[in-house]
Amino acid sequence: MMDHRNLYGYGEHPPHADWPGGARVAVSLVLNIEEGSERAISRGDDRNEPIYDMIQDPGTEPDLAMESHFDYGSRAGYWRIARVLRKYDATCTLNICAEALERTPWIAEDGLAHGYEFGCHGDRWMSPVGLSEGEEAAMIARAVGRIRKVAGVRPVGWHSRSPCTPNTRRLLVEEGGFIYDSEAYDDDLPYIVEVAGRKHVVVPYSLDTNDMRFQRPDSSFARARDFSDYVIDGFDWLWEEGETTPKMMTIGLHTRIIGRPARIAGLDRVLAHIRDKGGAWIARRDEIARHWLATHGGGAQPQVS
Repeated sequence: MMDHRNLYGYGEHPPHADWPGGARVAVSLVLNIEEGSERAISRGDDRNEPIYDMIQDPGTEPDLAMESHFDYGSRAGYWRIARVLRKYDATCTLNICAEALERTPWIAEDGLAHGYEFGCHGDRWMSPVGLSEGEEAAMIARAVGRIRKVAGVRPVGWHSRSPCTPNTRRLLVEEGGFIYDSEAYDDDLPYIVEVAGRKHVVVPYSLDTNDMRFQRPDSSFARARDFSDYVIDGFDWLWEEGETTPKMMTIGLHTRIIGRPARIAGLDRVLAHIRDKGGAWIARRDEIARHWLATHGGGAQPQVS
């Protein structure tokens, strides 16, 4: 079996990112839009989504409590987050499950009005594992079509609900409209891979600077300050490194999680700190990917895909 892993990456001396404005850190805020596309027996799925503020057996009967937890994100959480983003004039990438956007077109309207990126998080909030190659290709095409129909724009970036399949990246390139994916967690910088004869950007995602840790069984984050302290520590370290080797930081957000009133102050503190510290470029992921292609597209990081 061919070894698809690259354990070396950029090594001790990564390339200079040359972020716009001489920024030390490119900050990517990713707001996941999943609500209404989760598994639910009430809609004919074989099981309920077991992960929300509770983590429990998915059961064999409809779970209206679980469904209403997700509904909070689209009803209240999105607007609370959007107000904080506007307060700091911060852009973001909407990481969209296509079915969720169909069911919440007001999010598409607001995202377009404020210039957010419309990335794709799959057709539904489900991993593609278990799909045949043909089924996965059809799912990708269906997701692109649904987002385009609702928002009038097509996604150029993709991030599966983990895990993806060994075919995902190639299928995205073969679809023809994607310039990047976030199917990796392995670096503090983007990198370029050769896939099906094309240069394709990988913009790594992060699960540590991510509000999903409010929902881990070990309660990694319990209070808003747990989130902000952790994210700020990460930003400050990258900021110091960024004097000579600028890096990228991803902050993962969910409307039903950080959008709760007892958690939103964590995001507010993070954005206030980034503003006051300076030296950051808060950017959409498609902007980061296009920048990397333009400035580092002459040579791909060695990687088997």
